[in-house]
Order: sequence, then C-alpha cells, then structure tokens
Amino acid sequence: MHVLNVKRPKRVLLALGWYDYRLHRGIEKYALEHGWHLCPDVTKEKVGPWGWEGDGILAWLGAGDDLAEFVVQAGKPTVDFSYRRRQLPFPRVLVDHKEVARLVADHFVCRGLKHLAYYSDIDNWAFNENGLCFSEFLAQRNLDCVWLKWHESAEHTTGKLQWVKKRRWLAVQLKKLPKPLGVFAANDDRALEVLEACEAAGLNVPEQVGIVGVDNSILAVEAMQVPISSVDTNLELVGYMGAALLDKLMRGERAPAEPIRIPPKALIVRRSSDILAVQHDGVARALRHMWENFNRPIGVDDLARLAGMSRRSLHAAFVQHLGRTPGAELHNLRIQYAKKLLLETDSKVETISAMCGYASLNSFAVAFKNAVGIAPGAFRAKFKT
Repeated sequence: MHVLNVKRPKRVLLALGWYDYRLHRGIEKYALEHGWHLCPDVTKEKVGPWGWEGDGILAWLGAGDDLAEFVVQAGKPTVDFSYRRRQLPFPRVLVDHKEVARLVADHFVCRGLKHLAYYSDIDNWAFNENGLCFSEFLAQRNLDCVWLKWHESAEHTTGKLQWVKKRRWLAVQLKKLPKPLGVFAANDDRALEVLEACEAAGLNVPEQVGIVGVDNSILAVEAMQVPISSVDTNLELVGYMGAALLDKLMRGERAPAEPIRIPPKALIVRRSSDILAVQHDGVARALRHMWENFNRPIGVDDLARLAGMSRRSLHAAFVQHLGRTPGAELHNLRIQYAKKLLLETDSKVETISAMCGYASLNSFAVAFKNAVGIAPGAFRAKFKT
C-alpha cells in the first residue's frame, strides 16, 4: 500500500504584545503564499500558551515581561518587531524611524517653518528614536527642536487626573512657543492630543500650529474638522518581511547582525499641516506650483519665471528661506512620489520615470540611485510585498 508523504505545514505563533491589523495582514499574506498555519492566540489573550509546540514565533516584545519570558523559554526561531528588549538575542524587523523623522523634518522645513517641536508622553524606544532623529535632521539645517516630554515634566502625574492635567500642561507649553510652530507627535494618538490642546489654548491649526503624527491609524480621519497629517509606516510590509526572515531562520539560515529597517510608505498630508509659512512671495509661489506640478516636466527656469525672478535670485532665496535649492526640493518631491509608485503599483520603471516628470529613464535611474542608494527596480524587489 502506497502512503502519501504529505508535507506538514509550518506552525507559526503570533505573540504580539501590541496589535495592528496591518502588521497582521502582512504576516498573513506571507503565510498564505507559503502554506503556513498561523496560531494567533496571543494577539487576543496577551498570555503565552505554555506548552505550545510549533516551528517559529513572530513576536512584539515591547509590552509585559510575561510574554517575553514565554518567548524566550519556548526556544523557537523568533523574529521580534520591537526594539525595547535589545538584550534578547532575536533578529528584528523594525520601522525605519530615521526615515520617518526625515520625512517630517522635510515636510515642515519645505513649508518655511522655523519653530519646531516634538511631543511624547512616555519613555518608549520608538518615540525616542523619532524624537532624536527629528532633532538631528533639524540641527543639520541649523534649526532647534523643543522636545515636549510630559513624562519628565514637574506636573507629571498618574491616575484619574492624568488626562486633564496632561492636556492642560500641553496647552500651556504650546501657547508659550513661538509661532508659526510645527509639532511632530510621537504617534497619531499624541497628534490628536496636540490638536485638542491647541483648541483648548485657542491656537489655530494649521495657521499657528502645524501637526504631523505617525502610523496613519486614526479611524474616520477625514470626518474630523481638522484631519491630521501622518506618516504611513508601511506596517503591512514590516509584517511581511518579518515573516520572510522567520522563514529563513526556520530553514536554518543565519540571522542578520543588525535589525532590518523598513522605510515608511509616505507622509499623508492633510489639513493639520497644510501650511505655507514662507515670508517670500516669489518662493511661496514657486513652492505651491512645484507641489502641484512636480510630476510634470517643469524645471527651475519655469519656476523662476513664475516667481518673477532670475534663476540665480530664486536659487539664493530658496537657500535663505528653506535651506535648500529649488532643484533639490523638486528632486525630493519626485523621488518620494517615485518610491510610492514603485511600492503601490505594478507600472514599469520607465512609465514611473515619466509619471514623476523625468525627461528620460536614465536621468530618473541616476537620480533615484543617488538619493536612495539602490536602483528603482532593486528598491521595488526589496520592499514591495
């Protein structure tokens, strides 16, 4: 009698101390492609299923000690999506917070904002990475960043009064800072706190205070009176790449020495940060035209004519007010749009080149590699799920 040799599917446990459906969706996509059996118990209970036997674990170990203890004791190949417990010997796949901070810094600076702040309310590894990188990018442009840390303030408290006292403290801090002000909040929940504090302080958003959050996770954001701008951190790709790394570990391959960092998808601009604080009329006109037409074959000469200035004068004015040349700003807009198209569409690279306003495929390929470090096709192959 012939017995069929049926290959047993890999059994993978989701031990996620923090849950986001997009992270789960990325993991699920990889699992479906490779015939895995997912065990999502811990996404609901947050309690380790002691005695579980399987092949690998996808974990987010930024929460309680019990879950971390369970994952360590399980002794299975593991990938961690958190960097809180750096002492644990697990490979990691993380959001590229440096790139998140750069997107936000560029967003505020290209709008002419000189007064900038970062807001966080707990000592959290991701929040700290965002804040440190944001401050560093601004320092490179000779700009200061005021870091509003509720958890280190004299007024900090816990318990029933925390909600009221924190918002009162935040409103006072925001009112004291010079305007117009750009505030980068540690995530979307904190961005909403900034928005509510501005309302309490009588500050207009975005005219006096521009706000950007992280995660693009607010429900019904377009139904808000002031929709909040946010960085889409590409959590679906984080989940997918984490699963791909776990697959390698389960096959006995060596773990990478450093965390794999996944770049954010885009900064989604909404009303909360749609501000133009440039005090130079010609630069402001050129910027607005650039934002609306960067994907067309426009050049610096076109912008100079629109601004009513010579090319040389426009160059000098851009550097004075924004810290970069008009060509550099146009180039940055096109590269960010190209990255979005490479990840979200199946269009050919040559088509994307034209859609981004480049005169030729070669000029696009050179510009993209200089900015990103790899060719457009390689970028898509590496980061598109």
